[in-house]
Amino acid sequence: MASDRLERMNFFWTQTPAKAPVLTPCIGICTLRPDGLCQGCLRTGSEIAAWGTLPDAERLRIMQQVLPGRAS
Repeated sequence: MASDRLERMNFFWTQTPAKAPVLTPCIGICTLRPDGLCQGCLRTGSEIAAWGTLPDAERLRIMQQVLPGRAS
């Protein structure tokens, strides 16, 4: 039975193409400024907290549209 389970898992992993996650804008300078934005990536604390659960489209929107505006 255990071998059947391993065989099914192996089939799943070899048949399912790996989808690369959207990269994070984090650069490792994780300090919130007085205005509530991260010193390194310019995300808000709530954006940072939710990042792992956001859909890829929303992550891309933030990275391509929101963050560049904050950098200005």
